[in-house]
Amino acid sequence: MQGIRFPLRAGRALAVLAVAGGLGWAAPVLAQDPPASDLLNATLWMQKSVEFKGHALGAYALARIRLDQALADKNWTAAPDEQKGSYQNLPPAVILDLDETALDNSRYQAWMTLTGQTFSPKTWNAFVNAEVSTPIDGAVEFCKYAESKKVKVFYVSNRTADEEPATRRNMEKYGFPMGGNVDTVLTSREQPDWSSAKGTRRAYIAKEYRILLNIGDNFGDFTDAYRKSEADRLKAFEAHKALWGRQWIVIGNPTYGSFESATFGHDFKKSAGEQRKAKRDALDAWKGP
Repeated sequence: MQGIRFPLRAGRALAVLAVAGGLGWAAPVLAQDPPASDLLNATLWMQKSVEFKGHALGAYALARIRLDQALADKNWTAAPDEQKGSYQNLPPAVILDLDETALDNSRYQAWMTLTGQTFSPKTWNAFVNAEVSTPIDGAVEFCKYAESKKVKVFYVSNRTADEEPATRRNMEKYGFPMGGNVDTVLTSREQPDWSSAKGTRRAYIAKEYRILLNIGDNFGDFTDAYRKSEADRLKAFEAHKALWGRQWIVIGNPTYGSFESATFGHDFKKSAGEQRKAKRDALDAWKGP
């Protein structure tokens, strides 16, 4: 999940989660006083709002338009930092992030919201292996459209290599194109230099393909400048401003990401209280009446 850790404080009331017999990610058993959670509204929006559905469908509709434009323009590339040399006649490809871009993991966020838990590799791995992620609206249809245009669809994810088999099964269930004899699911640590920063994987694809579009929910899906300060992130954003909505398509994700960790210096050793204070201090608030 982009190498991000969720900044939630543990509440007084704990809950029990049962994942059994491959039946799925079961509903938590709650105590009477559920903990407060920074994730509540964001997760509710992603799960229940028609606004999020409309946003995702709109983003993927735009991606279809941009894909057709890119196919007609040999100089079009969505990887300005990685696409080197004479790339114009390379076969076309698109890159999608998985979590909260192609796959909806809001049930994991909801579990944390209701139980006061924070992200951990152990519980995240259990969620991935439960194979209960569902497609983001429009994602499968866009990927199939790209495949119909003979565009190779790559999934560059910070799920780890040991989570890839369950991830593939989960995706295959919904009909995502899986690349045939080409490995199109590029996970973190699958190769020694494939860290949570995705630039090396974009460069790997760019050697053999012209990258037409990059679709993601976190700044790190587009540039390795995502783990810098807020000021440096804004500078990197401005430097690539012409790409947004054209070569780079964003799926909104208010639940987690480098946007929040930038406020506390991406230092996940800080306590939940310290992280929350840094986020509050970052707000630009009206002074009031």
